Amino acid sequence: MEIQQLQYFKTVAQLQHMTRAAEKLSISQPALSKSIANIEQELGVPLFDRQGRSILLNRYGILFLESVDIILAEYGKIMQEFGDITTPGHGEVAFGFIHTLGMEIVPELMATVPDKYPHMKFSLTQATSLNLLKRLEEGAIDLCLSQEIESKLIDIEWVDLWTEELFVIVPANHMLAQRNTIELHEIKNEPFISIKRGNSLRQIVDQFLKEAGVTAKTTFSAEEMHTVAGFVGAGLGVSLIPHIKGLEHFNVKKISVSSPPCRRKIGVAWAKGRYLSPAANEFKEFLIDYFRGEA
Repeated sequence: MEIQQLQYFKTVAQLQHMTRAAEKLSISQPALSKSIANIEQELGVPLFDRQGRSILLNRYGILFLESVDIILAEYGKIMQEFGDITTPGHGEVAFGFIHTLGMEIVPELMATVPDKYPHMKFSLTQATSLNLLKRLEEGAIDLCLSQEIESKLIDIEWVDLWTEELFVIVPANHMLAQRNTIELHEIKNEPFISIKRGNSLRQIVDQFLKEAGVTAKTTFSAEEMHTVAGFVGAGLGVSLIPHIKGLEHFNVKKISVSSPPCRRKIGVAWAKGRYLSPAANEFKEFLIDYFRGEA
């Protein structure tokens, strides 16, 4: 039984006249009669009492019409919902981003979205790059902002959007606090405050330390960077982090690293070959333009 057959039945039931119903539906009367007969044959009961050219719903027809009304109403809702999803500028985007972008960059980004896409809805996820990768693999998010990520399960597209510098931070009263630049190996004897493993920032910091020949004497691994800054400001160690909003309120000095160059690239990632709704595709292009200064 098809939706069209149910729509035909409802029209006949409303008009209770086969000829007028066929005219309203713009089909031939024999075709409409055959459609109604097919429904009755499938259900195993007659739905109408025939009286000449007029037909009247019988008790089976009345019962069936109640169900048809429910089915067609739900079908209408489904078509409306998916129509909204596939209409440009409408629909929902599942968007993820790494923790370090949640303090300033993503809030400022999302503040610009309502003016450009007033009918778009967003489901936001803030997580480590490892968890974002898992959610991409599962199809739980459409897009994510992170360092470049790789999967053993799916192919991932990643577009580079911007590069950010990582700085050594030391307590404000530290002997290195008078410096504007530093070589990374100069902190090799310092206690180190790190981000926890599983975070993309931790991976790249470990890589830079290894490149500089530094074996980190990690005394604490924090969940997020403001905690790192707090521990450094309290004189408990040094660290290597990107600039964060509010860093100036901590008792730390930020120092540029001259060698090796400490920078990381941030981009937008999505599952290659997987369906992206028009809304997700629009937002992806908006992200690229926004961060490349073209929005």
